[in-house]
Amino acid sequence: MESAAGSHFVDDISKAIIEQLQADGRRSYAAIGKAVGLSEAAVRQRVQKLSESGVMQIVAVTDPLQLGFPRQAMLGIKAHGDVLAVADLVSAIDQVAYCVVTAGSFDLLAEVVCESDRDLLLLVNNIRSISGVSSTETFMYLSLRKQAYNWGTR
Repeated sequence: MESAAGSHFVDDISKAIIEQLQADGRRSYAAIGKAVGLSEAAVRQRVQKLSESGVMQIVAVTDPLQLGFPRQAMLGIKAHGDVLAVADLVSAIDQVAYCVVTAGSFDLLAEVVCESDRDLLLLVNNIRSISGVSSTETFMYLSLRKQAYNWGTR
């Protein structure tokens, strides 16, 4: 079910299922069912609906450093013209892990993961060449102190 804002309505049981999966994405449907008071089949069906509707994803969260991607950065991007079109072009780049349209000093923020400083330089130059990009500022990550995906469902 969708709310007036176009987002999906998530009931308390679905929220409880999401919280179970946030704690352990490999938790069995049977174990989740026991925790939330549903059958294994009902949990499986709800998880499928939540995934298909885009409410949640079940993915393996990796450590980029251990996979050979030692250079991470956040790029602040100023754009002119159609900011959403620029965001779509930036989002299509493989090294961009996260892209959001923002209010404030930058029109977009893009988190990038690269194999080297040279790759980061090439990527930044590529983004600067996109029509509608006015300027960029690169914030290189020196030390990742927290990365969490278990904020619950409130």
